[in-house]
Amino acid sequence: MYQGITRLLLGCCLFLVFASWNRTCRATPRQESSESGGVSQSGETLPQDAGSKKPSPPPLRPEPHGADTSLGKHVVKDFVDDQKAIWTGPFHVRLVDAEWLVPLGGAAAAMFATDTEVSKHLSSSPNRISESNNVANYGVASLAAAAGGMYVWGHFTHNDHMRETGFLAGEAAADALATTYALKYSLRRERPLQDNYQGQFWHGGDSFPSEHSSAAWSIAGIIGHEYPGPLPSLLAYGLAAAISSSRVTAKQHFPSDVLIGSALGWLISQEVYRRHHDPTVGGGDWQTYAESHESGPSRPSNNVGSPYMELDSWVYPALDRLAGLGYFSDAFLGLRPWTRRECARLVQEAEDHGASPEADRLIEALQEEFAPELSQDGRAVHYAVNSFYTRYTNISGEPLRDSYHFAQTIVNDYGRPYAEGNNEITGGDFWGTAGPLVAYARVEYQHAPSFPALPLEARRVIQQVDLLPTFDVPPGTPAPAVNRVDLVEGYVGLQIKNWEITFGKQSEWWGPDRSGPMMFSDNAEPINMFRINRTSPFTLPSVLKYFGPIRVEVFVGQLAGDHIINTVSTGIVGSFTTYVHPQPLLNGQAFSFKPTPNLEFGFTRTTIFAGEGVAFTPHKLIQSIFSLGNGLPGANDDPGDRRSGFDLTYRLPWWFRGWMTFYADGFTDDQVTPVAYWDRSAWTSGLYFSKIPHLPKVDFRAEGIYTDLPIGGNLSHGFFYTNTHYLSGYTNMGNLIGSWIGREGQGADGWATYWFTPRSKLQLNYRHQKVSKQFIPNGGTLTDVGVYADFLVRNHFSVTGSVQYETWNFPVISPTQKTDVSTSIQFTYWPEFLNSKNSTSTAGVENRERSHRGL
Repeated sequence: MYQGITRLLLGCCLFLVFASWNRTCRATPRQESSESGGVSQSGETLPQDAGSKKPSPPPLRPEPHGADTSLGKHVVKDFVDDQKAIWTGPFHVRLVDAEWLVPLGGAAAAMFATDTEVSKHLSSSPNRISESNNVANYGVASLAAAAGGMYVWGHFTHNDHMRETGFLAGEAAADALATTYALKYSLRRERPLQDNYQGQFWHGGDSFPSEHSSAAWSIAGIIGHEYPGPLPSLLAYGLAAAISSSRVTAKQHFPSDVLIGSALGWLISQEVYRRHHDPTVGGGDWQTYAESHESGPSRPSNNVGSPYMELDSWVYPALDRLAGLGYFSDAFLGLRPWTRRECARLVQEAEDHGASPEADRLIEALQEEFAPELSQDGRAVHYAVNSFYTRYTNISGEPLRDSYHFAQTIVNDYGRPYAEGNNEITGGDFWGTAGPLVAYARVEYQHAPSFPALPLEARRVIQQVDLLPTFDVPPGTPAPAVNRVDLVEGYVGLQIKNWEITFGKQSEWWGPDRSGPMMFSDNAEPINMFRINRTSPFTLPSVLKYFGPIRVEVFVGQLAGDHIINTVSTGIVGSFTTYVHPQPLLNGQAFSFKPTPNLEFGFTRTTIFAGEGVAFTPHKLIQSIFSLGNGLPGANDDPGDRRSGFDLTYRLPWWFRGWMTFYADGFTDDQVTPVAYWDRSAWTSGLYFSKIPHLPKVDFRAEGIYTDLPIGGNLSHGFFYTNTHYLSGYTNMGNLIGSWIGREGQGADGWATYWFTPRSKLQLNYRHQKVSKQFIPNGGTLTDVGVYADFLVRNHFSVTGSVQYETWNFPVISPTQKTDVSTSIQFTYWPEFLNSKNSTSTAGVENRERSHRGL
């Protein structure tokens, strides 16, 4: 574990250190601005930061003096000056550089985590290794010969441009090699063929970083900018890329060695070129990232980072009601969470529709909530201590907590622990943005009492339905009390043209269901994942435009809490008292379409793959996503545990005055899509009335759901959410990632809500579940009725309370019917004075007051 953490931190730190030295450059005199007029010496008006009285100066850069291409004492002096600039660069990092350092650091961290497995599964053929070594050695020799030849030819033909190219390429290569070897013999990383591909640092090796890569990219960078045409750049960078990749296939370096070495060489060539290039002899300009972005105009909104709204936020019910009333044309109800900026965009769209008293109140409250997103400067830094909250829950009677085998008393609660007695959570969430960058964290202290183990009969049933050996029965020891500080959600990200790339612990909600989607909900603890999400809709060109607005999301994450894996090579590995290592991975893809404002449909897919006994490699990832065949559990041709889903939402535009919305959510195991195999799929269907005639403040929703298929046969006996390879099933930390209904159940949900104001409401709810006797001996039933109230007491303070009465009957757990009562109260405070978005207008505060009073 500690080795993996070391690699992760080392990769991130090296990028922050060695990719930033070119920020030491200073502005040339022709670029420096006049403080009084904001006009450059060339007469151009320089852009100003929002709210600033002075123009924003461009990044600093020394005036290039041109290279002295003669060989003499100055070569040593230039080398020393270059090294000084390189090693002091970290003290001059600019915030804007994080826009590319963060994704590069993420790529490096991913490579550090997968170096061993990737290198192990490359070809070990002697011929292949010899050929790769030849490509690398001859490639570097070719680049060096090209640079030396240009210098010599330029000297004899008096071609200053060619002579400078050769000289600067040699200087960049010398600087790159000096820096590379200093790192090599400081970090001492083992080469791949040492110690079975472990790649440990400070163990006497010289693998990190790759000197071939740094030398090749340093020379290629000079040639590509001295002769910026497409052909020279293609030849130079293409050869450098071939050299770098061949060092990996030759098993001389890990992928991370090559990535860091390549970046090192390219950035050193940038430093050398900018310090010594003479523009009068020819060649192109080489701006730093900061120069091309920091001093430009305000960033477009599609490049501004924005955190996701929490799935349990009051915002989603309000937006759902507006969608049901027909106020949105392209709101995707089946693909959440939404970013704050996407919510703000929808609020703007709602403003353009016809008004109604109910909608007006909702829009005003949402306008106030998202006022910062509607007005903030894309280059500015924004932060918010969003909320503090504490929730106290008392459960009187024995609750259920295992819907993978039986049922759950509390569902869709981020997998938080609970037990009979007093339960408590206290926490807060925080976020910040800087240009396209975004960071979010939600941290809680969680307490839950200890609880006894299930009776032996129930534990034996678990062993049987999970297909475990007869000796592998869950232990009969009581579960200890929980007292922990937990990162519920936390991620960092980057927004590029409405595509938000995030990495960290994140939640998903793939479906229009209120009770919880079949594929992905917040019933389980959020998953550590790398996610790419198109936050706002886009339209495809040509005839594909008839699909209407589209949203896309993909991710790769790692599960937690898997105990047992079965493979053809190792058999059953793990037990209920240990976790397998490494834990399986989960990838997912979601595509949603909205051909009309009233019709939305989407396709989703997830696959559990890799983990104990199955290496995570690029090939295995591609196979898990695209393969349609099956293989034996854990075999090379096994694509993983695949699931697919389909959801449909249709708002009836004429009947019920457009107040009724019908939706369905299908789910199938090991089939392409529920559309083609509807009779072999599990389904949820629902009706939502966003408004009731003569009761304008009431909405109503009802859903029916089943995983106990009428077709029966092999699709019974707990088929859904299980797998013969990953015996812990479709769970994360023991909780179902999908619907609470479980593996072979059927049930119904209903909610009636009275809206006092957009932030204050009273809700009645009902839930019933029946588990099949084919799955659990004698089956089981559960029934809940409850009352939920949420009131905004002050501008920044709310009180939420609920009471739930439950009866359940699972004979394998208890021979008699059981009853429990859950009462909960939560206090939430939004400290608006602790955030940079405290520029909310007086009108916004007035809107909140009006919404609070119900005006």
